[in-house]
Amino acid sequence: MEATEYRLRIKDLPEDERPLERLYKYGPQALKTSELIAIIIRTGTGTATAIQVAEQLLQKYNGNLKRLADNSERQIADGIKGLGTVKVGQIRAAFELGRRMAAFLEEKPQISSPSDVVHVARMAMPSMRDLRKEELHVFCLDTKNYVTKHRRIFEGSLNASIIHSREVFRFAIEEAAASIILVHNHPSGDPAPSPEDIHATRQLVKAGELLDIRVTDHVIIGDGSYISMREEDIIK
Repeated sequence: MEATEYRLRIKDLPEDERPLERLYKYGPQALKTSELIAIIIRTGTGTATAIQVAEQLLQKYNGNLKRLADNSERQIADGIKGLGTVKVGQIRAAFELGRRMAAFLEEKPQISSPSDVVHVARMAMPSMRDLRKEELHVFCLDTKNYVTKHRRIFEGSLNASIIHSREVFRFAIEEAAASIILVHNHPSGDPAPSPEDIHATRQLVKAGELLDIRVTDHVIIGDGSYISMREEDIIK
């Protein structure tokens, strides 16, 4: 007689072993990463539970959530049965919420000394460290040095010949900023400033002096690290 294979479904598990029930009882911090992903994707396939699909996905990336977050919808779904566009979209939305939450936790820090620029770096890091192109963002500070607003101003390599001061300072003037902090990323992951970065920054510092809007710092975001041009004495 041929044996019938039986696949255990999440709803067949004892209640204390189901991810969502465990989350309610113990909190999300008690769950494994695969269980959290299983809650996000909700359902598995005819031959695998949501937890098993999540485990396959994590194995594909050797448990590296950063690599998973960096990939496109097609790359994430490739080779994983049961991961369609909706489920992959749910996973990517969860990563984006995490990035935005990280930025929100650093909302409106006060930059009282050069070392305080770490707060701006933490705000920018989640959304900028994984970008595949360079972007220039401007963070506005009020008269008490609190960060008030920030906005992406430019996409592309930082070059003084194409970065116009008016584009950078228009936003600062609109927000009545007393000073600004420039932030841009290096897709290579190395935050060391290039000669072009330094030249463009010094041009913007001079323009700020004419407008009475001080360029407090320029922060370059790398892969999990950053460099402050003021702390490095590149700008004064």
